[in-house]
Amino acid sequence: MPRSLMSSEEEMAQSFSDSSSSESDSLRDERPCVERPSSSRGDSLLICVVIPDLQQSRSMRFKADCTVWAAKQQILCTLTQSLRDVLNYSLFQPAVDGRESTFLEEEKLLSDHSFPASKDVPTLEFRYKSRVYQHANVNEKQIEKLHTQANLKKFLEHIQQHQVDKVTKLLERGLDPNYHDSDTGETPLTLAAHLDNMVEMITALKNGGAHLDFRSRDGMTALHKAVRAKNQIALKAMLELGASPDYKDGQGLTPLYHTVTVGGDPSCCEMLLRSKASLTCHDENGWYEIHQACRYGHVQHLEHLLFYGADMRVQNASGNTALHICALYKQENCARVLLHRGANKEVKNHRGQTPFQVAIIAGNFELAEFIKNHKDESIVPFREAPAAAVVSSGRSKPQQAQPGRSTLAAPRVLLRSNSDNNLNVNKLSAQHTPSRSPSPSRSPLPLPLRSLSPRRPQQMQNSSNGTVKSMGRGARHPPRSRSPSLGRLGDGDARRHPPQRHS
Repeated sequence: MPRSLMSSEEEMAQSFSDSSSSESDSLRDERPCVERPSSSRGDSLLICVVIPDLQQSRSMRFKADCTVWAAKQQILCTLTQSLRDVLNYSLFQPAVDGRESTFLEEEKLLSDHSFPASKDVPTLEFRYKSRVYQHANVNEKQIEKLHTQANLKKFLEHIQQHQVDKVTKLLERGLDPNYHDSDTGETPLTLAAHLDNMVEMITALKNGGAHLDFRSRDGMTALHKAVRAKNQIALKAMLELGASPDYKDGQGLTPLYHTVTVGGDPSCCEMLLRSKASLTCHDENGWYEIHQACRYGHVQHLEHLLFYGADMRVQNASGNTALHICALYKQENCARVLLHRGANKEVKNHRGQTPFQVAIIAGNFELAEFIKNHKDESIVPFREAPAAAVVSSGRSKPQQAQPGRSTLAAPRVLLRSNSDNNLNVNKLSAQHTPSRSPSPSRSPLPLPLRSLSPRRPQQMQNSSNGTVKSMGRGARHPPRSRSPSLGRLGDGDARRHPPQRHS
C-alpha cells in the first residue's frame, strides 16, 4: 500500500511506540481477542479491534492521548491484507449496555471517548463508514432495493437542483448518503459543499446519516471542498454541525492548509482559525501553512495565521523559514508583514543562507535591501487576543501551544495591536500584487536554491508516498455493508454484517 506523510507524524510515532505489546502478525490474524483483567495501563489503552471485512481481530495498545486518526494509521500499519478506500474506514463502537452505536470522531483523543465500564478489554470495530440507522427495526431488504444506481444518481441530481424535500424523503426511506458518484468520485456532501446556498441541504444530509469526514475519491472531506471553492457559508454550516477544522485529506493536509494555498477571500481562513484549527500541518517537503501563504503572496491569510499563533521560525525540509520563501519568490508584502511582526532575519537555511542572501541569489535586490535595512524598532507585536472560538458539539480538543514557539518578539501578554492602523497592506508596495498566486514557471529558481519546491494540495493527490490512499469505487454495494473491500469475500460472508444501528 502506498504511504504518505501525515501531518500528525509525531503523534503517530508516539502511538507506534506502544504497538510492541500487540500480538505478532502471524498470530493475531488467526487468534480472536483475548480478554484481559485490565484494559488500561498508565497512559495507554488496550483495545480489541475487530475488522469485519477481513474477518480478523486483534488486541492492540494505543496511547491514550493519540487521536482516533492516529490510532487508525496504527491499525492500517498492522494489516497483512489491503482494504479499498481506507480513508473512509474508522473505529466503530457497537451498541452495548444501552449505549448507542457510533463511529468515533477522528480528531478527538481516544481518551475523550467513553468506553463501557467493564473489567474486560473494550471492543471496537474497524469498519467502512456508513449510515448508522437510528431506528431499531430496519427493513434491510427495503433498504437494499433503495440503493440502485438510478436512485443514487437521482439523489445527486436532487442535490444539484437544491431540492431539499426530495433529498429528505429519500433519506427518510433509509438511503445511505455515504457513497461515491461513479463518474466524478464526489460524495453527496462534497457535492453540496461546492454549491451556493446549501445550508439547509447540508443540514438535511447530516441529519440523514452523512458523515462530515467521509472523503471523496480524491481524498478530501466536504470541508476541504468548501474552502477550495471559497464557500464560507457551507464551511460555517459544517463547523456548526460539529465538523472538526482539522480533518485530514489523503496527504494529511487540513482545510486550513488548503485555504492558505488557494487564497481568495480570507474569511474561510479566519473561520477555521477561530474554530481552533491546528497550525502544525505540513506537507511531505516540510512546508507549513505559513510557507504556502508567503509563497503565493496571500498577505491577509498570513496576517490571520500570525494573529492566531503561527510560528515564524518553522523551517521546511530545506531549512527555509517563511521569510526565506518571501525572499525567494519576491513576495515583498509578505516579507514586510513578517518583519513588522518580529521575524528573525538572521536565521540560516540548510545551505547557510539568510533571507537577505537568498534574495540576492534570486535576483530580488530591492527586497534584499529592504530586509537588510529593517530595524527591530519597527517591530509591532500583536496586543489584542483573538476572538472567542466557534464552539460546536462533537468537536475536537483545542490545540495546545507548543513550548518554545511564539510568533512575537514581545512577551505573549501583548497579543495584538490594532494592526489595521499600524500596518496598511495596501500602502506597502504598489509594485507587487499578492492577490493572484504567481506561477512557478514565471519565476524560475536559481540553481543554488532549487532544492525542494512546494506542491499545491491539488497536485499531490496521486502521490505515491502516503500512509493511505483512497481507492473508492462508485459501484453500489448492498446496504448491509457498503464497504468496497467486501468484494474479496464470498457472497455469504459479505451478507453477514448487518447495517449499523442504534440499540
